[in-house]
Amino acid sequence: MTNDTTNILSSIDYPADLRKLSIQELPQVCTELRNLIIDELSSNPGHLGANLGVVELTVALHYVLNTPVDKLVWDVGHQAYGHKILTGRRERFNTNRKFKGLSGFPNPAESEYDAFIAGHSSNSISAALGITIADKIQGKNNLVVAVIGDGAMSGGLAYEGLNNASVHPNDLLIILNDNHMSIDRNVGGMSDYLVKMTTSKRYNNIRWKTYLFLKEIGLINDQRKGRILRFTNSLKALLTNQQNFFEGMNIRYFGPVDGHNVEGLIKVLRDIKDMKGPKILHVCTVKGKGFEPAERDATQWHAPGLFNPVTGKRAVKKDENMPLLFQDVFGHTLVELATTNPKIAGITPAMPTGCSMNIMMEHFPERCFDVGIAEGHAVTFSAGLAKEGLIPFCNIYSSFAQRAYDNIIHDAALQKLPVILCLDRAGLVGEDGPTHHGAFDLAYLRCIPNLIISAPIDEHELRNLMYTAQKLEIGPFVIRYPRGVGYLPNWKNEMRELTIGQGECLAEGTELAILSVGPIGKRAMEVVNTLKAENVSIALYNMRFVKPLDEHLLHEIGKKFSKVITLENGVVHGGFGSAVLEFFSENNYNPTVKRVGLPDQFVEHGSVAELHQLCGLDKKGIEKVVRELLSK
Repeated sequence: MTNDTTNILSSIDYPADLRKLSIQELPQVCTELRNLIIDELSSNPGHLGANLGVVELTVALHYVLNTPVDKLVWDVGHQAYGHKILTGRRERFNTNRKFKGLSGFPNPAESEYDAFIAGHSSNSISAALGITIADKIQGKNNLVVAVIGDGAMSGGLAYEGLNNASVHPNDLLIILNDNHMSIDRNVGGMSDYLVKMTTSKRYNNIRWKTYLFLKEIGLINDQRKGRILRFTNSLKALLTNQQNFFEGMNIRYFGPVDGHNVEGLIKVLRDIKDMKGPKILHVCTVKGKGFEPAERDATQWHAPGLFNPVTGKRAVKKDENMPLLFQDVFGHTLVELATTNPKIAGITPAMPTGCSMNIMMEHFPERCFDVGIAEGHAVTFSAGLAKEGLIPFCNIYSSFAQRAYDNIIHDAALQKLPVILCLDRAGLVGEDGPTHHGAFDLAYLRCIPNLIISAPIDEHELRNLMYTAQKLEIGPFVIRYPRGVGYLPNWKNEMRELTIGQGECLAEGTELAILSVGPIGKRAMEVVNTLKAENVSIALYNMRFVKPLDEHLLHEIGKKFSKVITLENGVVHGGFGSAVLEFFSENNYNPTVKRVGLPDQFVEHGSVAELHQLCGLDKKGIEKVVRELLSK
């Protein structure tokens, strides 16, 4: 343990228990809650920094609000661990992100206290606005709070939600958790004074009486209520010597306030929660608060893996004989290519370390761009770079690229611009679960004209595809690869150009053909070798490209085999296997085809190995399918 044994926290099963405590006891609750998160995550890895930063805010919200009647909509759901612990899940928190355990994100299916699912970012304002208006239409008298932050204000959807909130009658409360990742905080004595003044009941009573007086003497009427708001906003802007973006949209702004003063937060929340109209409370927090290593390096301690909760030493395993992560192979290869090709640029939506773009940033900072949590912008920005002659490598996690679908179609594919879209974390990603699995990219991308879609079987092929994409400049080029460690300790091959749309035969056979795309082909090779020892002849093809397909190979397979299995780490409906079926049908081949991939459902969270077994994508599952098809 990092501190004293839990005392008060052990008596809190639900927020109703929290509300029985005195305000003076809450700092101790925050300390115990923070210690529990640190201790648990040291042995069961998860998102540390963001959760430590919102401990006081979480306690204050559940203390003041009548949850779950009042509803909390968390943005960037990896900051909701404290919320889970306080809402009936403390005893199960040790199962967090484990197979069949608690989800690492808010999930209404898990608890009535989770108002909306949040695995990505920037959706809280839109969702909370919809919830509060729906509640109002149904005559419910409750408060809805959106908690946005940790960089989520860089996402365009947040501003669409703000714009809508400014024009539709609502009483939404937006909490802006500013941990210095997106919005600068205001400092100084005058600012502190205005915070206390503008959040006090006295100030707001004066403000309301002033409005009534001006209305009585005819200076404003019901059709011009917004003018008095703009007048008071202008007065505040004059005093602070700054223009407030939110109040410019007629959303009342309060703050900034200290996000680690739980008593102060409670006072402010009590003062403003019942005010009419949309309002935003700007809360300043420190990511990693209370754990010095995490405060010092928020990026490395966002999700640090195993660590010592006392010393802060991370359990980093380094073995020079072990393969690199696929993302690191991407990062080093990008530097290698950029060294000889000055037209190459790197783009990432807020994930430079996660996708290893930081490696290129160290060597060519002038050609690297972290555009924030804005995947759609990342693609269109890349398209703009490509339009003027650069070769952008735009790296986005597969599941996050779903948010840029229109941009891929309209801004890259339509103009056939050489945007190289590198989809990291393709396939099942493990403990982050259904909001993060890269399940759909093959299915949703292959219908788009002008796209080349590829999936390397290993690190050498990844490097060859990157080399080919920047050399040919023939239009949007998609390269998808998985999360985790690769296969080749000697990953640094001499790169060569690949022929677009050409696969390869990895194993000759006569009884059945397996067609794979991506690293799952490695597992298929294990099955082929196992059956070969039993004198079962299985052919294996690494198709490499989903679009265009290798039609030469498919004609050969269609003529030769009566039984075919397709393998992909993506949804079977509409994916690679569907493309193969379409080809066989259009060319009058009639083999029995069994598609193996992710089922038509959202796959739960757990380790990658557990989920592969669950979906039949492990060696045993693939071998079972092969034996069953052969038996028929």
